[in-house]
Amino acid sequence: MAISQQTPGVGRPTPELAATVLPETQPAPQRRRRIGTPKTVAGRVTLAAISTGFALLFLYPFAWLLAASFKPRGEVFDNRLIPQTFVPENYVEVWNQLPLLSWMFNSVAIALLAATAVSISSSIVAFGFAYFSFPGRKLLFGLVLATMMLPGAVTMIPVYLIWKETGLLGTWVPLWGANLFGSAFYIFLQRQFFLGLPRELFEAARIDGASAWGLFWRIAMPLSVPSFVIVFLFEFQASWNNLQAALIYLNAGTVDEFTAPLGIAYAMTKYSPTAGGQGDYQYVMVASLLVTLPMLILFAFGQRYFIEGVATQGRKG
Repeated sequence: MAISQQTPGVGRPTPELAATVLPETQPAPQRRRRIGTPKTVAGRVTLAAISTGFALLFLYPFAWLLAASFKPRGEVFDNRLIPQTFVPENYVEVWNQLPLLSWMFNSVAIALLAATAVSISSSIVAFGFAYFSFPGRKLLFGLVLATMMLPGAVTMIPVYLIWKETGLLGTWVPLWGANLFGSAFYIFLQRQFFLGLPRELFEAARIDGASAWGLFWRIAMPLSVPSFVIVFLFEFQASWNNLQAALIYLNAGTVDEFTAPLGIAYAMTKYSPTAGGQGDYQYVMVASLLVTLPMLILFAFGQRYFIEGVATQGRKG
């Protein structure tokens, strides 16, 4: 019985030969350069300088507000970023001057109700448009999107009359109750995300006997956490800063029932010299800064979901 012997260089290469041949035959992977990154050092320095300039430009109002909150009454509007006279007592006295804690509690409660209601309702409607096929689906979805073309001024009076007939003026309900019916913009965002989910998951669940609600709650919702969080953050921020709705529906109530934006507007009028005030706008600056902090904290903790939710929207039409 003849035993064939493999000669070096024929068939499988020896380790020594592979060490000399493979690096020449397999080129090293090239490092990808980010799109839009300048190639030269001068270009990168210019880009960094422009980015820093715009960052400082956008940070200037916040820096001005921070400096004004530490100033006495006569120096609030002197435009110095470093106060000539530091008055940290403003942060203590503001709680005696204004019911700021009540305003912030009202804003947090209303924003949570509004964001939760619109996130859940919009997700349910969006899942129906994304997964189920029924006659007139495209037409109905087009009508939903068409509601975004109506200016808020057109529907303001009819919506006010509806809430007036229900007898809920002066309560929190008009500030978040409409969110129970979803939002066209959020429905569009959620639908685009649901369309990117593998349809095989839902087909397999249907074969296993899952109901329509089970498909949404057990499969779609756990996979759509980033888009759900982005909708929640958007609506929370919108409700937190909604001065117009609070001015319309809560202006007849007591001062303690105001939201933070409405309370700050009230404080501006209270301290105005034309309205008999002493011009103590430093308390308004402190209140404005304290009202801004929750939004900064919210976006700091939700930044990962925020970026992921924005990046995944619209990846499938």
